[in-house]
Amino acid sequence: MDQSTNSHRDKEPWNKGKLVGQKPPLKLKEIWAIRIRLQIANRVRDLALFNLAIDSKLRACDLVKLRVRDVSHGDRIAKRAMVMQ
Repeated sequence: MDQSTNSHRDKEPWNKGKLVGQKPPLKLKEIWAIRIRLQIANRVRDLALFNLAIDSKLRACDLVKLRVRDVSHGDRIAKRAMVMQ
């Protein structure tokens, strides 16, 4: 038997013993802790994305695809946005 085949069989999966699948939702206390840390670090963009993620319940892949024009009208930022599937 080839040595590479033997070592492949002995290798442990990368996610063995780790929590996989859907994660439990963040608790309100955890959300506020994240918001405060982002404010203290002056990470305005990250705070805006975090707030939008919490408020809209968008997936991360959909959040990072957003552009400024998606949440603004001319030179004004929309106070509310509508999420459409």
